[in-house]
Amino acid sequence: GYRVSLQGNFFGRNNTYMTFPEYNPRKHIKLDPPMNIQSNATASKCQIWWSVWNVPWYLTEILQYELQYKEYSVSWEVALNKTLPSSLPQVEIEATEFRSGIAYTARVRCKVSENENSYHSQWSEWSQTTVFQRADVPKVSEKILNTKTMQYLFIPLSFGTLLYLFWTCKLSSRYPALTFPRQLLSFTHSIVCTMGILR
Repeated sequence: GYRVSLQGNFFGRNNTYMTFPEYNPRKHIKLDPPMNIQSNATASKCQIWWSVWNVPWYLTEILQYELQYKEYSVSWEVALNKTLPSSLPQVEIEATEFRSGIAYTARVRCKVSENENSYHSQWSEWSQTTVFQRADVPKVSEKILNTKTMQYLFIPLSFGTLLYLFWTCKLSSRYPALTFPRQLLSFTHSIVCTMGILR
């Protein structure tokens, strides 16, 4: 450990004041805030990543991060906080935590993990922010749905129409009263009905 003292000159006299009889720098660490925070949001997840600067290599593997995010238009006082379980400078969040069409902003801070006994630190300042927006969930076009519906309906309806015409012709051969104009009228009525359903 170290002995930290404060020296001062008051009224022409030098005085020494003992501030910390036993000071261990390992127990009083405050890191620089993370930097280069970036994000990428899709319809299913949001990825946020960043980097740390001026951190000794032996501390990078025992860092702890806290993510804070909110809707862009509201105050940080109502933001949500996530203490991340990994020392990796990245996080992935399910898109269900975000409302579609709303812009969000996020920031992150770091410190040495509380599970580490050899070092102790306080939280760093917050990083700069990143802004992201959840992508809309892809929707099947109603036009595509209507086209597929028409395809599925057209075949059985066409087959039914042909059977109807065949049966009508067969009856007309047995019963002369069913003349060709009446067959044509029946056929036209069937086509009109079919087109009405397809629409």
